[in-house]
Amino acid sequence: MHQDGHFYERARRRMIAQQLLARGIDDSRVLEAMATVPRHLFVDSPLRRRAYQDSALPIGEGQTISQPYMVARMTQLLALCGHEKVLEIGTGCGYQTAVLSHLCRRVYSIERIPSLHEKARRNLRHARCAANVMLKCGDGLLGWPDYAPFDAIIVTAGGFASHAWMQQLGIGGVIVMPEGKAGVHRLVRRRKRADGAFDEEYLDDCTFVPLLEGVGHR
Repeated sequence: MHQDGHFYERARRRMIAQQLLARGIDDSRVLEAMATVPRHLFVDSPLRRRAYQDSALPIGEGQTISQPYMVARMTQLLALCGHEKVLEIGTGCGYQTAVLSHLCRRVYSIERIPSLHEKARRNLRHARCAANVMLKCGDGLLGWPDYAPFDAIIVTAGGFASHAWMQQLGIGGVIVMPEGKAGVHRLVRRRKRADGAFDEEYLDDCTFVPLLEGVGHR
């Protein structure tokens, strides 16, 4: 176990140097969070030694844990300072949630697949990242109106923004998501202006699992 700990620590350092710093991730708080969160605890045992590779990995139910660079890239685009309330759509295995938990005041995360919701809860507890996280199993397209407005919203599945999210985002707040359909997505960042309109930037091409409505197995 002690030997495994050294293996994962070295792999995490390589991830930071080769996958993040080398590709322009330069927010020191994001880098520190990525260096702190034990990504291997969010990956199923057979894949654990591949946890820090430059790729997405399956987590069950047809879903994936995003590539480390994409987690860091989307997180950096939120430009969190530490005081924010963040809504996450698509908890998955909880890894992105864990990274966010180090960077903001509170994370509210919604997962539509019950088995993944439970897996994320276990993973976050095991990684000791659950203190400022609230999890919900439900339809992410509805957002979480009970805790709105949010300072930031991050969406970890590809599709189009729901009206509910845009309403629940506070003035000056930012939403980052992969927009598009049929596996062809582009990262977009929108900031809500005082008049309720949005400034938007289109960024990297990417591929994500599809954003689906309702609660179910997939």
